[in-house]
Amino acid sequence: MRTGRPTPPIILTTKERARLETICRRTKTPQNEATRARVILNLAEGMNNKAACAKARLCAQTVGTLRRRFNQVRLEGLFDLPRSGAPRKISDEKIAEVVRLTLETKPKQATHWSTRSMAARCGFSNERVHRIWSTFGLQPHRAETFQLSTDPLFVEKVCDVVGLYLNPPENALVLCVDEKSQIQALERSQPIFPLSVNQPERYTSDYFRHGTISLFAALDVASGEVYARCQKRHRQKEFLLFLKQLEESTPKDLHIHAVLDNYAAHKTPKVRLWIAKHPRWQLHFIPTHSSWLNQVERFFAKITEQRIRRDSFRSVKDLREAILNYIKHHNRNPKPFTWTASAETILRKVEHFCKSLT
Repeated sequence: MRTGRPTPPIILTTKERARLETICRRTKTPQNEATRARVILNLAEGMNNKAACAKARLCAQTVGTLRRRFNQVRLEGLFDLPRSGAPRKISDEKIAEVVRLTLETKPKQATHWSTRSMAARCGFSNERVHRIWSTFGLQPHRAETFQLSTDPLFVEKVCDVVGLYLNPPENALVLCVDEKSQIQALERSQPIFPLSVNQPERYTSDYFRHGTISLFAALDVASGEVYARCQKRHRQKEFLLFLKQLEESTPKDLHIHAVLDNYAAHKTPKVRLWIAKHPRWQLHFIPTHSSWLNQVERFFAKITEQRIRRDSFRSVKDLREAILNYIKHHNRNPKPFTWTASAETILRKVEHFCKSLT
């Protein structure tokens, strides 16, 4: 009596069983892999090939192959084997030529290559050019801006300002001072349509101009409180008025360390004379082209995003009231910005970036 070819049993380890059960339960598992995992679990419970075929609705040859592959390579047998695919029609030389042209040349009357212009240049389809670019991480359509400081005292100023942030002096206020100039009072030409279900807030792109104001602000690094003053212009005269306001608004027993940028109005003889007459004040200038080092710039971005950009103002008065009310509300529960980067970290990143440009 013929009994047929013996069927090798499947014996699972604890880890293999747990892995198979996880594959079956996961909602993101591909269905073919989940089916194979269930078949292996059934076979490991002693189910024969015929019963496993009926339960999984697979042919006998598939179940037999799956049993044999699992016994040979274990869990790797659940996944599809790599396929060779169609033979390549483009040589390495052609691919290298596309990469070279992308990196070293520009098309006529254009600043960068597109997939279609490169395809026309090389005689390929634009889909093939796209695949080559994706493989080598080439993105000619993208461009980024950068600005390196040319300040000869860049290192010293970075260490000075960051030192104030991370280790502020005792009995002192550290204030980040700057002005957000020429904020426009823009009135939308039509009413703003409010947010609704499946529809974002909408406003017109055209507007009426009603003038500008400048916001002078000083951010207390320790508490997050903001001292502010709105002026029509941002000259030396207005800056001195703001300094006098800060002098009156801050506790007299504290020294003041003010972090500023290199705007000309911050360095005039009258400003220097005023600072000399008030010895508790000390100015710390950030390097040129380093506005990111002044924390009040982060507050300017916040008020622009949350209060100014998407509103409509019928007059400069309305704009001023909106700004001052926002700052008043902010100061009821101020929160400081968390500065974590040390001077060494910043200088190391700048050094790394400079090396990447060479």
